[in-house]
Amino acid sequence: MSLIVNYGGIVFITLEVLSLLCLLLFGLTRYWFNRKALSTLFIFLFIFITVLEAVLAWLLYRETGEISSLQIIITIFVLYAVTFGYQDFRKLDRWMKKKIGQWRGVNLLTADDHRAVEKQKDPAYKAKHYRHTSFIHIGIFLSAQVIFFSLGTESIVEAFSYLQDWSWLNGETPIQSTPYPNETIYSISMIWGIVFVVDMIYSWSYTFFPQKTETF
Repeated sequence: MSLIVNYGGIVFITLEVLSLLCLLLFGLTRYWFNRKALSTLFIFLFIFITVLEAVLAWLLYRETGEISSLQIIITIFVLYAVTFGYQDFRKLDRWMKKKIGQWRGVNLLTADDHRAVEKQKDPAYKAKHYRHTSFIHIGIFLSAQVIFFSLGTESIVEAFSYLQDWSWLNGETPIQSTPYPNETIYSISMIWGIVFVVDMIYSWSYTFFPQKTETF
């Protein structure tokens, strides 16, 4: 187990590379070699690798008894895979169909694919989609903050006191005077907070400033 703790970062990067390789091999075997059964195997391998990443985060916590930046990064990747990942995979799938079809000189895009592409060009659909993803991000972000606050405070009253006085966000407050248990989680929360705000602005821009664009 000590090897997992010492080389957890390398193991995680290796798993991520393997998961990306599985997706690429899925496209090649399914659309270039027309081996659908084999391509399905690579999807199952991708899912298995995602499960391994979650297990890795759990093992690291069990061995160290602490929440590290690596565990949080792994958790974010796993949460992405089980939430936004499917939609992005569908886009990647259509992109691979288009490119490999062009290489083979055939049209691999189905009628459903064309309908999906047309739907993504619809400003109203895109606005609704990004509103939906923003609500998911809000739920994940707030849930994570509740967990972080619970680790860094001793009671609900103390946690709420930090919500009434936001002076600890000035960046000069000692970590002991923030609702977070350690410097790592504090730093990640601050960075995540910035990403959260940017994502909210980007997602809701499709609602307030709709525009029609082509996408796969």
